[in-house]
Amino acid sequence: MSQDLLIGVDVGTGSARAGLFDKAGKLLSRHEVPISMRRSDAHHAEHDSEEIWSTVCQAVRAILNHAKADPAAVVGIAFDATCSLVVRDADGVPVTVSPDGNARWDTIVWLDHRAIAEAEECTRTGHRVLSSIGGVMSPEMEVPKLMWLKRHLPQSWSRAKQIFDLADFLSWKATGSNQRSLCTLATKWTYQSGDGAGWQHDFFEQIGLEDIVDRTSIPPHPTPVGGDLGPLTSKAATELGLTTKCHVGAGVVDAYSGALATLGPLTSTPLDLNRHCALIAGTSSCVMTMAPDRAPTPGVWGPHHGTILGGYWQMEGGQSASGALLDHIVRWHAAGGDPTAERHRDIIDRVQQLRAIEGSNLAKRLHVVPDFHGNRSPLANPNALGVISGLTLDSDFDSLCRLYWRTCVGIALGIRHILDAINTGPYAIDTIHVIGGHTKNPLLMELYAEATGCTVIEPNTPDATLLGMAMAAANAAGLYDGLAQATIAMHQGDTAHTPHRKDEIAFSRDYDIFLKMLAHRAELDAYA
Repeated sequence: MSQDLLIGVDVGTGSARAGLFDKAGKLLSRHEVPISMRRSDAHHAEHDSEEIWSTVCQAVRAILNHAKADPAAVVGIAFDATCSLVVRDADGVPVTVSPDGNARWDTIVWLDHRAIAEAEECTRTGHRVLSSIGGVMSPEMEVPKLMWLKRHLPQSWSRAKQIFDLADFLSWKATGSNQRSLCTLATKWTYQSGDGAGWQHDFFEQIGLEDIVDRTSIPPHPTPVGGDLGPLTSKAATELGLTTKCHVGAGVVDAYSGALATLGPLTSTPLDLNRHCALIAGTSSCVMTMAPDRAPTPGVWGPHHGTILGGYWQMEGGQSASGALLDHIVRWHAAGGDPTAERHRDIIDRVQQLRAIEGSNLAKRLHVVPDFHGNRSPLANPNALGVISGLTLDSDFDSLCRLYWRTCVGIALGIRHILDAINTGPYAIDTIHVIGGHTKNPLLMELYAEATGCTVIEPNTPDATLLGMAMAAANAAGLYDGLAQATIAMHQGDTAHTPHRKDEIAFSRDYDIFLKMLAHRAELDAYA
């Protein structure tokens, strides 16, 4: 086993994963542990941060054991996580975020939409911070969640002394450092990067968060992605099964790790960056771009400077529910059941059989707008609703397969809608780098090429998100001359899939219908 080993940790919505890498970026071992999520209603979702840390430690120990690696050989570790909000008191004790006061649940999950009213209030301010989030505040960001916490759980707010983005919480558990990542603070907390403006305290005063620094302990200046936060504490090293020689790199919101791994190597030819985006697709979907110049797009989060790599501007669009929507369709349909991986495979296999028989005519009168959990981009409307047109009384397995297929089409058309919005600026995206759970769904992988007309690139590494954090860990450990060099040196190559375009006319028709359904939905909402 080589020296200079690195660990990347990714905490998603339903699990924590860890990967062990060598200095060249080769994945040596990987392990995943599920985490709990409490859903008290459609808008509330909560995690237990102590459970998350425990699962992270379990995953890290498992990869070391599986690879028979010497813990002393691990020189760097970095954490990414969903943009969930962790609340602690002055002593680091969890503080409840639950209306019922259950002490276990101290973390508001990223997909939680309890703060829709507060997000709308932020948007109405018209403050300059909105220019870096597409003009509209999302309830998935941290500021409206903080407002909700202060207004609805004043006892929790009065106890709070440390509030973290989940990735920063993990770094704090590992090092004891209160430093926060530039990625988390700029993308989810309204820190203004790139122009030297920093925190906009007049905005916080305007929305009633004048005490935000006291309650959250946010620092005046964040740490660049992959910056060295210091070595593991003795306690954390013991819990993770590592040593205090291991340094911790400043992490990112989860999608940004995948973007780092896929877009970072392209900085060797920066003039081509405007043709590429990363699509990090699992429970939800994130469309990430990176460019040397600032190019804002209404309804798309950003531009943020340095939140993937220093010297570059980044934007993020996405869908709040994509993989989660397919799970919902399976549960919802009479012939569905539990949306296990096996159930999805059975459905996909039958869809392929039906397509072989019916071709592009398969369920061609069935259309789905996939905004079942709002529209993150490019409409930036958390109140948007999903739409299905073309249902019948059929309730057998084949009717489920037809609906599943057309939901996949709707998801892909939603990505096309986002790209069309981004491409009105200096971008000319014709290449999509897809990572995440959707790479295991052949329907979606085909549709991302065929429905958008883009070349789809699939990384050769088994887990690009974990690799992105290994790159950040390598930077913290000083193994390369900067993070950009780490991304180039550790890149594992990729495989391209060009669209066949044999059903181009059918997908163009579908997209026209998709846009008309958005317009009709807006008309109905106006009547309501």
